[in-house]
Amino acid sequence: MTRIRRGYIARRRRTKMHLFVSSFRGAHSRLSRTITQQKIRALVSAHRDRDRKKRDFRRLWITRINAVIRENKEKKVSYSYSGLIYNLYKAQLVLNRKILAQIAISNRNCLYMISNEIIK
Repeated sequence: MTRIRRGYIARRRRTKMHLFVSSFRGAHSRLSRTITQQKIRALVSAHRDRDRKKRDFRRLWITRINAVIRENKEKKVSYSYSGLIYNLYKAQLVLNRKILAQIAISNRNCLYMISNEIIK
């Protein structure tokens, strides 16, 4: 009986998976079953952490704004982050937290000017 060669489809699929996990260590990049498990796990983590990243950046921006607003007492700005955001909404100023955090880091005096103006 002659030898039957199998098709190439399964091999092609496995090669594609090998390329996906080529940077993983140990059996996670060598064994087909383990590769499929690790690929699923990696994709789940990537999907979850895309939302997580947005959350983390928002927390970072809020922390930066709060730190800058609280630290300067001599410029007559003596309130917290929540007070600043409340006054911004009351004054109908549309500045998101990302922009406010960049202003707080690069040009603190500008943030103090904004906060003093909305207090008045």
